[in-house]
Parts: sequence; structure tokens; C-alpha cells
Amino acid sequence: MDLIENITQAGRVLAIIIRAEFTPSSTTFLTSPELEQQLGFVVHPAGERIPSHVHHPEKRLLSGTTEVLVVVEGSCEIEVFDNEQTPVATRQLKKGDVILLASGGHGFLMLEDTILLEIKQGPYMGQGEKDVFV
Repeated sequence: MDLIENITQAGRVLAIIIRAEFTPSSTTFLTSPELEQQLGFVVHPAGERIPSHVHHPEKRLLSGTTEVLVVVEGSCEIEVFDNEQTPVATRQLKKGDVILLASGGHGFLMLEDTILLEIKQGPYMGQGEKDVFV
């Protein structure tokens, strides 16, 4: 099993799965710079200091909503779909795994009691921002 898996369709990144066992020895970004959500591991040795800072307000034009999910407890199965709602891949996620959902669609089946930490762009627009399909 790959510790990093890119799920793509027609050259478009649909999802990136990072397994809990992945521990990079140096800073490693897993997304291309043009992706609307950036995901990476920033590695620092003990004693190194990151200077205090504030980020400049930047206007960004986003199309769609990306999500990062971390399996905090439990396990689940995710089905990844392309933009035409065609199934592309099904994978199991377990405690400590991370998935970036960059485009297309997705659905979940909880295999046991599961807690997911979800990170996505805001503001939240309510249930009306998604199309549910079967």
C-alpha cells in the first residue's frame, strides 16, 4: 500500500490520501502550487524558531469547495467520484489517515464509530451548497 496516493481522472486531482504511517524527514508538500487547497508537512528540528508573523490579506478567487478530512477515531470507506458523478475509486481510511478532496464528488460509509476532523474553506453556505446523488 502506498503511503501517499493520488486519485486522478483525466489529469485532474480528485483526492490525495496520506496514510498515518507517512512521516517525512524534510518539508514535503503534496499538492501542486496552483491547487486551491495546499497540503504538506513542514518539518523543523528541535530548537528551530519560526519568527512571529501575520499573513497579508489576499483576495483569492475560489471555484468549488475543497475539504481535508483527518480520521481521528474509527474507520470508514470513501468512494471518490469524478465531476460527472462516475465512481473512480473506493478506499478504506483508518485512524490517523488524511484525505484531501480536491474535486469531483465523494461519499462515505462508516465501518465503525468514527470521528472525522473536517477542514474546508468558509464561510459555510449550508446544505444548499451541495448536490446529493446516489
